[in-house]
Amino acid sequence: MKDLYLNNRFFYLFGFIAVLFVSGFWIEPMFYAAMVFFAMAVTLSIFEGLTLFSKEVRLTANRKTPKMFSLSDVNEVQLRISNKSNREFECLVVDELPVQFQKRDFEIETTLSAKSKETLTYEVRPVRRGEYEFGKIHIFLKSKLGLIERRITSDVEESVPVYPSIKQMKELELRAFRRTTNQEGIKKMRRIGHSYEFEQIKNYVQGDDFRSVNWKATSRRSELMVNQFQDERSQQVYCVIDKSRVMNMPFDGLSLLDYAINSTLALSNIILRKHDKVGLLTFSDKLGTVLKADRRAGQLNKILHALYNEREHQLEANYEMFYYAIRRMVPARSLLLMYTNFESMYALDRVLPILRRINRFHLLVVVFFENTEIKDFATQPVESLEGIYTQAVAQKFVTEKTQMVQKLQQFGIQSILTRPEDLSINSINKYLEMKARGLI
Repeated sequence: MKDLYLNNRFFYLFGFIAVLFVSGFWIEPMFYAAMVFFAMAVTLSIFEGLTLFSKEVRLTANRKTPKMFSLSDVNEVQLRISNKSNREFECLVVDELPVQFQKRDFEIETTLSAKSKETLTYEVRPVRRGEYEFGKIHIFLKSKLGLIERRITSDVEESVPVYPSIKQMKELELRAFRRTTNQEGIKKMRRIGHSYEFEQIKNYVQGDDFRSVNWKATSRRSELMVNQFQDERSQQVYCVIDKSRVMNMPFDGLSLLDYAINSTLALSNIILRKHDKVGLLTFSDKLGTVLKADRRAGQLNKILHALYNEREHQLEANYEMFYYAIRRMVPARSLLLMYTNFESMYALDRVLPILRRINRFHLLVVVFFENTEIKDFATQPVESLEGIYTQAVAQKFVTEKTQMVQKLQQFGIQSILTRPEDLSINSINKYLEMKARGLI
């Protein structure tokens, strides 16, 4: 009986019959009509129940999910339902979604033909990393009468991990290495001068730079020969992520830390494709993950799993500890892309002396975020005196962010001020720009 459910139509029908019985106290024919309707309703209900709970009714359901979900991306889930009986049923499919989605009204209505298979597809967008536990699949069957329903439950519980966005990583890789230059996103950087690594001497062809002519080789071969150079390789690049409380601020459901994690994975892939070494450092009140810069085949996989296990901290970042860790663990001059956030000039001034000391030994790029909600509010029309004052404060915060960039530039520190959703593209562009300028 636990799989038997009564529909609204059942209660409407028997409610109508109850009204007829009550009316029979004053109008005698109504009583006899109620008896007839009651007998018919009971007969139909029993018949529908025997039909739904017959042994011939055989339905199976299973779920097909990717091996892993991509953080902040739309991921597809398929429900495959097979009706092995000779009857057609209307059904309501309920999938027990992971608790992280906080969706308790998910259902799909469909009609299953006799001896048929149907695939139902829906999409989910996870905004937290970790294990997502899917529960059972419930199918509520009903016939055309629709008085009662039968629940069929498929025990297909499974767990799907949510990793940093691999979809975003692959998309940005295609943009970065696409030959066309009119695509929005990754910028094509013009190389200034030659790289430092000599590759080979080759015959001159039209369009080669005359300044690259190798006159000794030209005199020996009696034809123009030019030196060919290649991008300097094996430079060390570290992605540094601040995991303190300033990175817990959410935008579009995703925390700044998760934006930084997605960006780190995409940027690490580009760095490895450019034949440079990439490493990972995370810190908050204490040092977190330390992954030495390398460009071996398994480095990207190591970074992926390290990013998957990162968690936010509720304390302030300890920049002094981080400085001494950098001096000890990264002796060679490297490019450091530090993902952090400053909401006030005071917060920047407090850590600026340490950033300047780090910049003396390494090439430091500070990446921090625009507060898009405050920026949008600062441009909205206001209609009250209180709104004018509030908007003036918002505009002050927006202006202060620009002043932070100028202050960092004043002390020779590279910076990126970006919207959270544009973080990956802007980080990759900055790396390609510094690569083209020969700064690394």
